[in-house]
Amino acid sequence: MSIVFLNNEFVAPENALISPMDRGFLFGEGIYEVIPCYRNKFIGLQAHLNRLSDGLNALDIKSPYSDDKWQSLCHQLIEQNNGDNLAIYIQVTRGSSPVRHHAFNQDSTPTIYAFTFEIPTAPIAEKKQAGAYKVSTHQDLRWQRCHIKSTSLLGNVLHFQHGINEGNKETILFNKNNELTEASASNVFVVKNNTIITPPLDHQILPGITRHILLDILRKHSNYIVQERRVTHHEVLNADEVWLTSSTKEVAPVIAIDNTPVASGKVGDIWLAAQTLFSQYKNQY
Repeated sequence: MSIVFLNNEFVAPENALISPMDRGFLFGEGIYEVIPCYRNKFIGLQAHLNRLSDGLNALDIKSPYSDDKWQSLCHQLIEQNNGDNLAIYIQVTRGSSPVRHHAFNQDSTPTIYAFTFEIPTAPIAEKKQAGAYKVSTHQDLRWQRCHIKSTSLLGNVLHFQHGINEGNKETILFNKNNELTEASASNVFVVKNNTIITPPLDHQILPGITRHILLDILRKHSNYIVQERRVTHHEVLNADEVWLTSSTKEVAPVIAIDNTPVASGKVGDIWLAAQTLFSQYKNQY
């Protein structure tokens, strides 16, 4: 992380100073995005920026930049930081207030912070090289507006740590009706009898960009039945395959849930087909 961006300036990280009265620091009042870039090629850039805009609108924060200016910022950050595989982290908060008060000032100037970080090379559609996951499960205890990509991630962090504490790499979450929502840092897909299923978007689920791209690719370029519908706890535990999706994982196979193998406990054939298609068509988004 050699050069970062803060409020219209490119600076060294040690010179990026943010007020302790910033509402992002005091209240977690902000929106963020993580955008992958492989060899100067962004994946889903406009979709990420659209979601950033939607989140800012949900928090009643006026977007400080136009789409063109956001895109320009992203390209400039990549140019100023060396690396073949980088992701851009963008965070926009409501900005600073002279006093700490729950009610916010409509005239605050948003704080804009962005930096790059290295990411692994893009996943390869080969079973032997798949980044397979073993995961835990837990009741979803987060707030009820998970469709907003807020910087207030305490619930996600605690759920993620639950999986780490159990020796796993993620935690799959279920609501009070024992229906699948998502994972602590990923969307979730299940496969049963050659049908690919993921929960529908609502307030419980982040509208993942990789989720969106994968669904579009599968519907356009495969013969699999693809469904967005409620998925029960029983269906997850008895699935033929389970996948996690995110901007840095792409499509990651799950081979064990709560120390119980998913089906054979091996990476599945439909995952292989899905990751192959994703690798082939993702650069169109």
